[in-house]
Amino acid sequence: MKLTLRVWRQKNADADGTMSTYEVDGISPDMSFLEMLDVLNEQLILSGEDPVAFDHDCREGICGACSLVINGDAHGPERTTTCQLHMRSFRDGDTIDVEPWRAAAFPVVKDLVVDRSAFDRIIQAGGYITAPTGSAPEAHATPVPKPDADLAFEHAECIGCGACVAACPNGAAMLFTSAKVNHLNVLPQGAPERETRVLDMVARMDDEGFGGCTLTGECATACPKGIPLMSITSMNKEWLRATRKAARR
Repeated sequence: MKLTLRVWRQKNADADGTMSTYEVDGISPDMSFLEMLDVLNEQLILSGEDPVAFDHDCREGICGACSLVINGDAHGPERTTTCQLHMRSFRDGDTIDVEPWRAAAFPVVKDLVVDRSAFDRIIQAGGYITAPTGSAPEAHATPVPKPDADLAFEHAECIGCGACVAACPNGAAMLFTSAKVNHLNVLPQGAPERETRVLDMVARMDDEGFGGCTLTGECATACPKGIPLMSITSMNKEWLRATRKAARR
């Protein structure tokens, strides 16, 4: 395959960015999108140019590090992570636009790399259980109803890639935050802190400068792990309940 790539290049957070055009040839349809970028970078290095900076780690769809907007879609045309997107999703001769996540809370570090530490700070605000648990308890020590366990696992699948923010027209982080809130709040181990958790994490999310949620649903459509939109409505109910209870104190 021969492709034309239009890639966002930006030296650092303070510099102006621009789209640069490159031609790549000999791309196998079985390559992943990141492997195709590796081929581009080898070509750039051999020609004495600066390679394109992009995030990656496991390349197995687990870590969420690969974060690119491809032809206007978060992670590209398939509902998967960028590292699991293969070049057979494109045609020979295609022109492909490659950009970083676009959100005020995700400033560009260099080229396609953005700073997603805002997600870390949201989790630090309450995405954990403070009770000391010691070693692993017996499997049946704390019975958990299967529907609750299934719901917790569904939300725990969130890998924090940020596709929900990139896809949202408002740059909201509600799907990510709700996934981290709900997967603990539905379990008995997380119940004692469920109110402070949702209040603290939502407040932190707002402080980070993410946009407001209008439930357009783009976040759930782009999520490679299929976190449902109902996660947001569930968190809103938790937040409203906790807010009312705090107001009565």
